Amino acid sequence: MGIGKALRHDHDAGGGTIDHPRAYEVMSFIGFLGGRRAVFTRIAALAGPRPGERVLDVGCGTGYLSRVIAPVVTPSGHVTGVDAAPAMVEYSRRRAPGNCDYVVGEGQDLPFPDGSFDLVVSTFAVHHIPPAARAETLREMFRVLRPGGRLLIAEFRPPTGRVSGRLMSLVAAPAMRNTPGELLGTLIPDAGFTIDAQGDLSSLLYYVRAVRPA
Repeated sequence: MGIGKALRHDHDAGGGTIDHPRAYEVMSFIGFLGGRRAVFTRIAALAGPRPGERVLDVGCGTGYLSRVIAPVVTPSGHVTGVDAAPAMVEYSRRRAPGNCDYVVGEGQDLPFPDGSFDLVVSTFAVHHIPPAARAETLREMFRVLRPGGRLLIAEFRPPTGRVSGRLMSLVAAPAMRNTPGELLGTLIPDAGFTIDAQGDLSSLLYYVRAVRPA
């Protein structure tokens, strides 16, 4: 059993929740080779949060990205994290700055009114969503964004080398199972978004940035 699988509670072959936040934090530090802060700061910069904005972090995990974004939106803004794993939400709540809150919920049924947010972010979470629920999750992200609101999704991508690919599949499966095209396909434009930019964050990460048309 790979380390990634040991930390997950599987919904099906395509994903699951992570139910051990402290172990996840340790594995994240190791997996990013001590560079986690730099990676998430770059993701936040690509997302472009602004002072006073309302931000939703879907699949927030331990709340790491939301805590990076919180000072950028300033106390006049607000960051909400949602995750299907109660243990992750509780861990995040204990570390939340004043302008962050966290709720238990699933991406395909977001517990928020239409047009509630200016920005939706999701990092390394789509591969945990059951494949049959991914289209609905993107539609929900679209729904809770205001017209003109933005979306940023960051995910893993498989290494190109055979040896590195085998190693990563043992450590991080199923995160490294799919290429960007296999994981997201046309889900983002099919949900109604216009893709603004996309590309590699590193040799193992990529991002897609999109806008809900005004």
